[in-house]
Amino acid sequence: MLELLNIKTEVERLSNILSKAEDCLDFQYLTARIQYLHQVIAQPDFWNNPTRAYEVLQEIEYSIFYKHQEYQRWCSILEDIKAALELLELSADEELLLEAQTNLTQLQQELETAEIQQLMSDPCDQKSAFLTITAGVGGADAEYWAYMLLRMYSKWGESHSYKILLVEKSCGDLAGIKSASLEIIGRYAYGYLKSETGTHQLQQISPFDVTNSLHTSFASVEVFPILDESVEWEIPEKDLEITRWHSNSRNINHSETWVKVVHIPTGISVFCNQERSQMQNKEKALAILKSKLFAMPTAGYAYALGQGVQIDKIQPRQIKSLFNKLIREYILHPYAQVKDLRTNLETPAATAVLNGEIDLFIKAYLQQNQTTSLTKEALDNFK
Repeated sequence: MLELLNIKTEVERLSNILSKAEDCLDFQYLTARIQYLHQVIAQPDFWNNPTRAYEVLQEIEYSIFYKHQEYQRWCSILEDIKAALELLELSADEELLLEAQTNLTQLQQELETAEIQQLMSDPCDQKSAFLTITAGVGGADAEYWAYMLLRMYSKWGESHSYKILLVEKSCGDLAGIKSASLEIIGRYAYGYLKSETGTHQLQQISPFDVTNSLHTSFASVEVFPILDESVEWEIPEKDLEITRWHSNSRNINHSETWVKVVHIPTGISVFCNQERSQMQNKEKALAILKSKLFAMPTAGYAYALGQGVQIDKIQPRQIKSLFNKLIREYILHPYAQVKDLRTNLETPAATAVLNGEIDLFIKAYLQQNQTTSLTKEALDNFK
């Protein structure tokens, strides 16, 4: 009976969440909006403006149809659970109880995800993401820490059914990596991972020190939204410096394909070496560079303008990167703890976090920053 009572209590809580979701979504408006957009698509000149056409299709698929369909499915699952509870009150049935518990767990997880996504209001939040990890000073310990972060984000992406592509990897001298970049493809990837931009600190017994001494290592993480067809913008060729690998007679059979692209005005560089050809690596490097340059103004330009800062007098090379700020500490010895320095959220489950369970930190960050996306921290980027 206690188990049924707990399920009933949780069902009531989820019913309230769905009721609030219905009020927020205004399904009568969504239905009318879908009908209107289908009329827009039916117009003979619809495809004359590819950018506008893309935006309309995105709105139908993500902003409207997805929400409408998901809400109806959640309601259906909840009704199935309620029906099962009514039957279980009349007669015990272990199989039916297990099915109700499974459906309840599924609904809890999906509504938790939806709750987090509701906190993502920036237009870029629904985009895929580029994530770059760079080892700090500290030799093998820092390089191994960078590798641990690469593994953490890869596992997080896999658990959320994102497609993960390795764009670039530079191996460490002894172990780990000097740097690596991932392309994380899927809706809301940037909205989730933007909270990870910054410096991550690890404290542990060094696996490379025979004296078993305690070491502190650092690695920086950068996250940028991947631009799509709706953003029509090209970098002027005069602003680019492109370096390719060239073979020599001593190593004639070597088939390196790496490409390095530098944006001359800002000094931002991108290195790609995972594609099959130099052309593909060049295209990928340019895509990442465009994303970095596009995202850079959102880190503070708008806020600075609002504060009366004269943007034309600011040299891009003088802008401090957000990834230089220490945001999270991971302690593995003498005790286990992970603490986010922005939200003060902490957990002793360090192993779970390093296995990709970082949603608790993401949610806390989004809740803290949902009202203002541009703060004094953004203005500090220009100092």
